[in-house]
Amino acid sequence: MSSDVPSPVCDPNLGGIEAVSSAVLAMSRHLEVREVLRRITASARSLLGAEYAALGVPDDHGGFAQFVVDGVTDEQWKAIGPLPRQHGVLATMLHDLRPTRLTDVRRAPAFEGWPSAHPELTDFLGMPVVDDGEIIGALFLANKDGGFTAQDEELLRILAAHAALALGNARLYERSRELTLAGERARIAHDLHDAVSQKLFSLRLTAKAAATLVDRDPARARAELAEVARLAAEAADELRAVVVELRPAALEEDGLVATLASQVQVLDRAHSAAVTFATDGVRALPPAQEAALLRVAQEALHNALRHSGAAGVGVTLTGTPHRGALLRIADDGRGFDPESVRRAGRHLGLVSMRDRAAAVGGTLSLESRPGQGTVVEMEVPGA
Repeated sequence: MSSDVPSPVCDPNLGGIEAVSSAVLAMSRHLEVREVLRRITASARSLLGAEYAALGVPDDHGGFAQFVVDGVTDEQWKAIGPLPRQHGVLATMLHDLRPTRLTDVRRAPAFEGWPSAHPELTDFLGMPVVDDGEIIGALFLANKDGGFTAQDEELLRILAAHAALALGNARLYERSRELTLAGERARIAHDLHDAVSQKLFSLRLTAKAAATLVDRDPARARAELAEVARLAAEAADELRAVVVELRPAALEEDGLVATLASQVQVLDRAHSAAVTFATDGVRALPPAQEAALLRVAQEALHNALRHSGAAGVGVTLTGTPHRGALLRIADDGRGFDPESVRRAGRHLGLVSMRDRAAAVGGTLSLESRPGQGTVVEMEVPGA
């Protein structure tokens, strides 16, 4: 399948070690599993000068959980049909730790043919991707002018070893994100209980008090009913804020700028504080960086709207000279002494925000003083 990810270019004048190093760097800059698989496949094809490359990660049901190809157009890939099963030469590669090098794959004993739209493959080099003695993938190349050599096999073996590390790191990263999301759900549930539930409890008691005062003290009953209305409005605001946090971000469909603008608009309607958004010169960023920026923005907005008493909160997202981005959330609220908050063990999500920034190679800073509002800034390096 053709990719919108540019293939790394390995200079043919580089020696083997330098060329492998270039390929390893290209595939190690990303943390999402799918992106790592794409980079590995493109790097292998470029490194060895093959016409086609593919990488399959097997599932437990005789198929592939993920399968990435390079050198095939989107139209060709759609015409080929469903993902391959674990049979023929692919099955051999998934059960044998040794590489497979063939002058003509069509003559291999295990060869079982291809779909009609599949490109014609001749010379073939396959390498298992092994992690701690377990085959976690199959990387293979086909159609190189002059055929594959023993040196090609050794280069691909080295690349596959690094690919196993990159893929393992990406899986650990995605697992950590899952755990982070689980922690966020627990925090939201806690916030919902503490804020909304308590307001609803107060609302119910106030409504009961108003009911008992209607006949004997109408003026006081009216005051209690006004309090009921106020508490109901606050509870509605809290619920809207929780819904915004629970709603899946539309990053993949809309991008970071549109997603942030949409969420700021919702928060502006849901809260009494004026919430604004401005952006300038932001280029497309790696998915992990966009996700981290969005989550930090949500956390900082949550703090500003829930704790600062601000009349206004401004969110800005601007491009940086090196294709990165700078996120800034500033409020005019009561502010606080960060050191006092740290000593008291009330982190206001600062630890998780800094961890998110660090995980994507970014930095996070916070400035606040009592009576002077709070500014949170996060910068990411871009691609």
